[in-house]
Amino acid sequence: MSKISQFFNESKAELRKVVWPSRDDVVSSVKVVIVSTIIIAIVLGLLDFAFTEAFRFLMK
Repeated sequence: MSKISQFFNESKAELRKVVWPSRDDVVSSVKVVIVSTIIIAIVLGLLDFAFTEAFRFLMK
């Protein structure tokens, strides 16, 4: 058996051992990522605005 076919056979065997998350787990994780991303974007936007205004104030 060639090394390539051995690699694919072993990969296939390993993938059978994988415990895949349920649909509910995936949906829940996606919601957490989206909410976290929105919160971080808002915080960074507010910080950007605050620093921009502070520099404008200081440059006058």
